[in-house]
Amino acid sequence: MNYRIAPSILAADFARLGEEVAAVTAAGADLIHFDVMDNHYVPNLSFGPMVCSAIKPHTMLPIDVHLMVEPVDGMIQAFIAAGADIITFHPEASRHVHRSLALIKDAGLQAGLVLNPASPIYLLENVLEQLDMVLLMSVNPGFGGQKFIPATLDKIRRVRQLLDAYQAESGRRIALEIDGGISPTNIAAAAQAGADTFVAGSAIFGQADYVAVITEMRAQLAAISR
Repeated sequence: MNYRIAPSILAADFARLGEEVAAVTAAGADLIHFDVMDNHYVPNLSFGPMVCSAIKPHTMLPIDVHLMVEPVDGMIQAFIAAGADIITFHPEASRHVHRSLALIKDAGLQAGLVLNPASPIYLLENVLEQLDMVLLMSVNPGFGGQKFIPATLDKIRRVRQLLDAYQAESGRRIALEIDGGISPTNIAAAAQAGADTFVAGSAIFGQADYVAVITEMRAQLAAISR
């Protein structure tokens, strides 16, 4: 399994954002996760495409943009122009999910859908051929530093079964990302349930040594594959 760790810059020091992105890149991250909040779809406000453009020169890693905005199509286009590599959004935020996914795919980027803890899995079924990633929220979106919702583990298993069945039919693998309360203490459980990409905010940026915490996460992941 090719596991990927995606530090969320929502938990970074915004006064030193370029340095923070460079630091987690050097520490061995695989993606840079970018949480976009609009104070409408979620009750919080973060940052927009100009910040994405600004951090792009500080890393060679793919920028993984999670849009918590409504409506979503205009922001998809803005982040395409800003240099995003992966864009995921919530199906509830789009009137026409197929069309929104097509905006991303037609620009040559990877596209994905995000399911909140209470969002049903069937929302994925009719658009699997357009997906490169599914992001499962293990907290309710809008704020960093929340605790992992344990029931998410069963949801990861059920989504993994759906994605595995699709891969068996199509030959195409869809990544399964988990976001919310991920740390060295629970990353292995999420991986065993079927996740392969792990967003971590305060668990990384809240520590003094980014190398140490990412190394510990990789050690936990390596232990389950032996």
